[in-house]
Amino acid sequence: MGGGEGFSPAPVVEPSGVDLARVALRAAREQARARGAAARQKRQARTGGGLRSGARRDGRDPLPLGAAIERLKTERGWEMPMAVGGVMGRWPELVGPELARHCVPQSYDEQARVLSVRCDSTAWATQVRLLAPQLVARLNADLGQGSVKLIRVRGPEAPDTRHGPLRAPGSRGPGDTYG
Repeated sequence: MGGGEGFSPAPVVEPSGVDLARVALRAAREQARARGAAARQKRQARTGGGLRSGARRDGRDPLPLGAAIERLKTERGWEMPMAVGGVMGRWPELVGPELARHCVPQSYDEQARVLSVRCDSTAWATQVRLLAPQLVARLNADLGQGSVKLIRVRGPEAPDTRHGPLRAPGSRGPGDTYG
């Protein structure tokens, strides 16, 4: 190369005619592909993700009732409440028929792990209070250690003396009419 000649860049050629048509066609195809993908995603979301059933087992297959309940218990953390509910249903079997005739479980506080029991007389309430440590041990053996920490025993409740929605002002109940 000679003396003072510099390197000149190649001239920039503007697309024209057929080249412009190719560029426009390519852009239109990309836009159509993007619109089609968006429409396909919307359709899949509407129809459940577009998943197809196959020959192999997956999480969408029907389950036997017992397996479905076990799965719900595990997923939602219902093991303890369901176990205690089972104890309330099997109360006579767990504590014996004599004790079950005179006291019934009323509620279970899951945070404090306290089972509340109501007895039909104060004598039976005293008896259950004396048996409470043995009952807690028996319930924990059935439910799992630490399921029940305390049995709260309540005696009989006094009957409701109000017999209707209307009361006289200052009334103390049915005993105040006898002079």
